Amino acid sequence: MPKGGWQEFSSTDSLQRPVAPSSDPTPKAEQRVRVQPTRGGKGGKTVTVIRGLDLDPAGFKTLLKKLKTRIGSGGTLKGDCIELQGDQVDLALELLTKEGYRPKRAGG
Repeated sequence: MPKGGWQEFSSTDSLQRPVAPSSDPTPKAEQRVRVQPTRGGKGGKTVTVIRGLDLDPAGFKTLLKKLKTRIGSGGTLKGDCIELQGDQVDLALELLTKEGYRPKRAGG
């Protein structure tokens, strides 16, 4: 037991939660992926938002890393959306298509 003694939420073998059965993710070609440029709430800067991806957290991180390195710009994860700096819609559509998705342009 670590120094400091009592832990309210310590895990023990007898109190482990049951693991929920993992549902199979939607195939890439069937996901409704939308790529949209937006400036709302970004201080006038344009960002490209990618929505509709059905991925686990590790999948989001690897896809974000691929997009950032291939496009050559910064980006981040916000919930279940990927945000890329700048107006990168055409490049994002091209790269998502190469990854096996069927993305569509949304918005302006």
